[in-house]
Amino acid sequence: MKSETGFDPALYDRFPTTGERPPGELKELEKIWCGPKGWQWITAINNNYIGVYYVGAAMLFFVLAGALAVLMRTQLAMPMNGFLPQETYNQFFTVHGTTMMFLFAVPAVEALGVLLLPQMLGARDLPFPKLSAYAFWAYLIGGLFFFSSIFFGVAPNGGWFMYPPLTSTTWSPGINADFWLLGIGFIEISAIAGAIEIIVGVLRTRAPGMTLDKLPIFAWAMLIFAGMIIIAFPSIILSTLLLELERALGWPFFDALKGGDPLLWQHLFWFFGHPEVYIIFLPAAGAMSTIIPAVARAPLVGHRLVVLAMLATGFISFGVWAHHMFTTGMPTISTSFFSAASMAVSIPAGVQVFAWIATIAAGRMRFNVPGLFVIGALTIFTMGGLTGVMVAMVPFDWQAHDSYFIVAHLHYVLIGGMVFPMFAAIYYWLPMSSARPLSERLGKWVFWLMFTGMHLTFLPMHLTGLMGMPRRVYTYLPDRGWEIPNLISTVGAFVFAAAVLLWIVDMIRNFRPFGGRDAGNVYGGPGLEWLPTGLYSLRSIPVIRSLYPLWDQKNLERDVVAGRYFLPGSATGERETIVTSTLNAEPQYLQRMPMPSAWHVWAAIFTALFFMLLTVKAYWPAVACGVLAVYCIVQWCWFLDAPQPDKTADLGAGIIVPTYASGPSSHGWWAMVIMLVVGGMVAALMGFSYVFLWSRNPDLWAPPPGLWSMGLVVAGNVAAGLLAWGACRVLRLDRPRSGAVSALMMLLAAGLIVGAWGVDFQAWLDSGLRPSVSAQGATVYALLSWHGFFAAVAALMGLYAVLRWLAGHAVGDRPSTWDMIAIFLVYSAGQGAYIALLPRLFPGV
Repeated sequence: MKSETGFDPALYDRFPTTGERPPGELKELEKIWCGPKGWQWITAINNNYIGVYYVGAAMLFFVLAGALAVLMRTQLAMPMNGFLPQETYNQFFTVHGTTMMFLFAVPAVEALGVLLLPQMLGARDLPFPKLSAYAFWAYLIGGLFFFSSIFFGVAPNGGWFMYPPLTSTTWSPGINADFWLLGIGFIEISAIAGAIEIIVGVLRTRAPGMTLDKLPIFAWAMLIFAGMIIIAFPSIILSTLLLELERALGWPFFDALKGGDPLLWQHLFWFFGHPEVYIIFLPAAGAMSTIIPAVARAPLVGHRLVVLAMLATGFISFGVWAHHMFTTGMPTISTSFFSAASMAVSIPAGVQVFAWIATIAAGRMRFNVPGLFVIGALTIFTMGGLTGVMVAMVPFDWQAHDSYFIVAHLHYVLIGGMVFPMFAAIYYWLPMSSARPLSERLGKWVFWLMFTGMHLTFLPMHLTGLMGMPRRVYTYLPDRGWEIPNLISTVGAFVFAAAVLLWIVDMIRNFRPFGGRDAGNVYGGPGLEWLPTGLYSLRSIPVIRSLYPLWDQKNLERDVVAGRYFLPGSATGERETIVTSTLNAEPQYLQRMPMPSAWHVWAAIFTALFFMLLTVKAYWPAVACGVLAVYCIVQWCWFLDAPQPDKTADLGAGIIVPTYASGPSSHGWWAMVIMLVVGGMVAALMGFSYVFLWSRNPDLWAPPPGLWSMGLVVAGNVAAGLLAWGACRVLRLDRPRSGAVSALMMLLAAGLIVGAWGVDFQAWLDSGLRPSVSAQGATVYALLSWHGFFAAVAALMGLYAVLRWLAGHAVGDRPSTWDMIAIFLVYSAGQGAYIALLPRLFPGV
């Protein structure tokens, strides 16, 4: 491939080098990347630690949600059973679904990425290890807080989908629904932070030579997964914000009496909710495409087609959300489109399934525990996919939509498409993190009990659904013919639970992490993750010349361990990794990695307390915790861009790279842009909400304020954007007063953004429109509130720029922090102009 950066790929021929490394180099590397001691395990940021914590927490929530499922199946074993009261059953049902979808499925695959990707990509760690750690602690604290609500009788009871108006204050007057709405905030923060980490890590920290055509299939899956989170999760962020605003302040987004519409919730929720099925499936499919070649001892058939199929799945999945809404009275043209899209999305999934079957047929399959789980996953997912095509047909969906047939379909897809691949991944990759592998004998018992229990539980539900049993009920009348299928399903749930219990026993007996050694490449995998590693990941970062380096590159393990490739020691005396170019993975610069500290942990704790206190309506303590969370984040970030003595570093064999980068070359620039894509998606979906509600009740829309305020707001935001951009240019001049001038320009730009927001807010106040009176007022003030948050952050960033200048950190040769602030301010200015224009120019002046 053509070089992107001017790097000469011929330099790769210098590797592997010859000769011995300096004595003491490896010991110094181990000292720099040392593990935590005592209570320092809380502040650990190495992916080896955080990844294990993350996977462990996700599996904990899987077990807890499974326990609720067993109790619900006990209630449904017989008609008119009184094992669980109705309210308790509804709470169990809601917490089970929410925990499985939000606290297990998405975090589990994200956790696998954090654990595996650095070694798989040949990196020392992912580029933002403290962000991964912050995401984990926010997720764990928030998840435990959410789940604990069930022990106090205040758990949410409106279903994991939380449809209004049943979840409005009229029908859910307590704080049960608030636990769901605010508790999900933790998962949103965690998922988006993890997605940013994964995207930048996969695109920018690959081993030299690992071009996109040599990128491991699991890394491709995680990249697409993270991109889908960035696009889909803003929808659930917005929907939870809107419903909480309606519940707390009476803003009628979903109240039909005041121009709102409950269908808005369904559009927003399922725009997230159906892509989430594929958000869960794609990393699991990537794991399957990685494990199958190892257990079949053959390269994956159709590797490039599988990558294209995953990309197509991610793209098409955003066009199928409304197939959950066929029974809501949608226009025929809409149902036809979404029905076609729902059937079309099965085509790329089928490509992957046939690639797996072909690989198994082409190789010599070993039916070890990972092999059994991938065969089970293939079988169960295919069965779920067939019923998925059935419910994609509108006439059939009209009949089966609210029946147990949908429950069966959903669980076949999710268990076959995620749970079984997750267990395959645990058995396959656990020897990478444990001194002992899990037992093959017990593992086979786990598989057969789980496979049998799954079919016993959910296969009869197809029948009960077709016989008319509605879903979301806590009991049923006798003599409907449902007794025997329900009893079989309950027996199956206990069999499945026995399999999970046996797996827990196996984990207790054999899982031994953090011991300084691992069990090794038990199943003969071909990826870099099976090279010997320490807390620093690989001893030296190799040149990649193959899709399956351990199979194709002779003596790779010996040369990596001997330090004969890139970065065999610490070039600067700190934690480091190589940042490479996006397409060709050419070395660009050396990134200094942060050292462990407690600031990210405190930030997660105060973030958790902020949401917890909001849930119980302790607003002033919540504000105090929010301020403390911001303070901890500022402390965490303060030294990230500190000056360093070494301008360049030797990566080995005389290859010299800079130790600093700014602009689009910087990994921080990528992270900021991705985060602002999330903000832009929320703003765009708020615009959709405004237009949708207007289309439902156009006669209720009042005239907007005059055009003079719009012009003033737009002009102020344009000026702010130009000032922020100009501040970066001034700083790069590197003249005596450049730092002071650029800092003041940043502060002025932030002030203009805040001032323009104030003018816009006052104009709407003067118009007489109020948010609690109509859906128009609610959406307009929601837009203003969203931008008000960005304006407040812009003000903090302006002050931060001034503080950086006063501390002597505003220098022309280190402009990365200035770039980040400028990007945020320019985006905020654009968003302010958009929010001023939309409600005034649409539907018309």
